[in-house]
Amino acid sequence: MHSDGRRWCRGFMWIDDCDKMVDRQKALLMVLIALLIYPNDIFGGAFPPEFAGPIMNLTVPLGRDATFKCLVKHLGGYRVGWLKVDTKAIQAIHDHVITHNNRVSVSHSDHTIWNLHIKSVQKEDEGLYMCQINTDPMKSQTGMLSIVVPPDFIPEDTSSDVTVREGGQVMLTCRARGVPPPRVSWRREDGTNIIIRKPFAGSGLNQKSHVTSVSEYQGEELKLTKISRTEMGVYLCIASNGIPPAVSKRIFINVHFPPVIHVPNQLVGAPLGTDVVLECFVEASPKSINYWVKDNAMIISSQQHDVQAIVKSQFEVWMELTIRNLQKHDVGTYKCLAKNSLGDVESTIRLYEISGPAKTQTAAKPSFYDEEDEPVYGSAEIEKMDNKALSVDNAINGHMGYPSVATPAPTTRIGKKRLTIGASSNAHHRAAFSLLVIVPMLIVVHQRYQ
Repeated sequence: MHSDGRRWCRGFMWIDDCDKMVDRQKALLMVLIALLIYPNDIFGGAFPPEFAGPIMNLTVPLGRDATFKCLVKHLGGYRVGWLKVDTKAIQAIHDHVITHNNRVSVSHSDHTIWNLHIKSVQKEDEGLYMCQINTDPMKSQTGMLSIVVPPDFIPEDTSSDVTVREGGQVMLTCRARGVPPPRVSWRREDGTNIIIRKPFAGSGLNQKSHVTSVSEYQGEELKLTKISRTEMGVYLCIASNGIPPAVSKRIFINVHFPPVIHVPNQLVGAPLGTDVVLECFVEASPKSINYWVKDNAMIISSQQHDVQAIVKSQFEVWMELTIRNLQKHDVGTYKCLAKNSLGDVESTIRLYEISGPAKTQTAAKPSFYDEEDEPVYGSAEIEKMDNKALSVDNAINGHMGYPSVATPAPTTRIGKKRLTIGASSNAHHRAAFSLLVIVPMLIVVHQRYQ
């Protein structure tokens, strides 16, 4: 210890000098740590700021979030700002949001990655965005925000359900919007093909057309000409542009026509005591009222009669009348009738008695549109047949009153085959009877002479 009271530090300096040296060492250590952590801020003047990479362009569906990234190195004491180029509206400067758009925010990571966030993007957000560094001169780079929009139909330019008379034409329209512009196609909901008819060059209105059948038709407009009942149904308009989800609209085409009746058998024979099935196949749109009549009286379901109407499609109905335990008074002429707002039609079936075993006779349904079947046209369709020869087969043409000229052989419907009862059947019965008489006589004679 010195005479003035001061103490030695480490044996070679005074305590006060020693404390000052420790403070300098701490300060130097803090500077070194700062250099390691924030080298760009300290030596920013020596290394001017620059961009470390380009801003990526963004394509975002409407309503989703978008984030631009601006990569900067050697920022130092400079600041980063964001600008929307087309409106020249400042979005943010450094950590502070300037715009009044509450969907915009900023963030950064270690002063090298500067982010501009836009939530739930709208169409007005689309455009160029600029990232700036406030150097002199200013440094900047831009990125493009593109908004894509899923397809949507324009209601006022899109068709709804339509009704057309058979033989007429209909134009279906389906327009959609979206970014990029949607592609529109047509399909039938039931998977059947679309029939496109285009008249040959120079042909008249009623001349032949070039007919093509396609599973899918491209275009905003679908034109159907000379439309038939088989083209009735739901058509799907589908719009897609690669941005999910694609959209579709159901459009129902209702084809109207007067009733038509197909009769598989107009002459049915069956033994007494059996069950007999009479059948008529009706086509009509709008749906027709269908019923059976005998002797001017409507037949309804009862213990003796079973009346069935089986719907086969939107315009097809299978009529069945089952007569149980056939009796003498059941024999006669039956009528199946169909009526709708466009016309009415009737057809007759004659039921007669045949000899045979007293067991139930069942008639299976023939396939629709059998080549042997003839259609029966309603009163509203007869006008179309004025220039055609009258049929002389098993067809009765509505209310024209022309009966069938040809008289088919008596038949009982079993499946699709017809059991014919004729002279040969009677010969077999006589032969069987003779055998029943002769055989017992031979047995008696043989026993007498033994």
